[in-house]
Amino acid sequence: MIFLKSPQEIETMRVANRVVSEILAELREGIRPGISTGDIDRIAAELIRKKGVRSAFKGYQIRNGIVPFPATICVSLNNEIVHGIPSTQRVIKDGDVVSLDFGVIYRDFYGDAATTFALGKVKEETQRLIAATAAALEEGIAQATVGNRVGNVSAAIQERVEREGFSVVREFVGHGVGRRLHEDPPVPNYGVRDRGVRLREGMVIAIEPMVNVGKPEVQLKDDGWTAVTRDGSLSAHFEHSVAITEKGPAVLSLL
Repeated sequence: MIFLKSPQEIETMRVANRVVSEILAELREGIRPGISTGDIDRIAAELIRKKGVRSAFKGYQIRNGIVPFPATICVSLNNEIVHGIPSTQRVIKDGDVVSLDFGVIYRDFYGDAATTFALGKVKEETQRLIAATAAALEEGIAQATVGNRVGNVSAAIQERVEREGFSVVREFVGHGVGRRLHEDPPVPNYGVRDRGVRLREGMVIAIEPMVNVGKPEVQLKDDGWTAVTRDGSLSAHFEHSVAITEKGPAVLSLL
């Protein structure tokens, strides 16, 4: 079921997403070689408390039988695509590709966003991967207009990624967001234009391309959460929560 949000509810979601973006920006400034992913999680939890919001991820359960997510933030490194579990034993090094996926709850509404960056000097291919994923997100957002279809968002992302010579992950997709972290409709990062659910004013969707240097196939680590590229290639992930309005797409998770 798709839940349409009122203008007032969208403004509440804007506050939630602004907090997400502020915390992501602060975390990004503090990440240096030598910090552990567990340290990042601890800092994120402290910032959540200071902001007076709640964690969207800690304790989240995709479905029955899956261990609830044990941390406040997802920190995925290098060939990890999404849902990396932070650990004090996992120390970030110069040259690592770091993806941060983060969410909060404010007045019962969710904010959700993600970003990827590299530390220090990296290969030109790595720079292109990150830039192409960010550009694909922007092209997907541009299609998030009233009357358009989800397939147009999906196709715009896929076309940009494949034009750059990379591959789109298919096992994980974007989604509606609101009073729940994951709502309808699903928003794949691949698809056919003019297909799928028609976008209506009041919908809010999380658009989140996940892009691999190599092949698109993924596998899960033994922790049940961390998704990695099957071929070991690098991956990048960007995400914004976007409201569908008569004035065009409103990116709620922008500072």
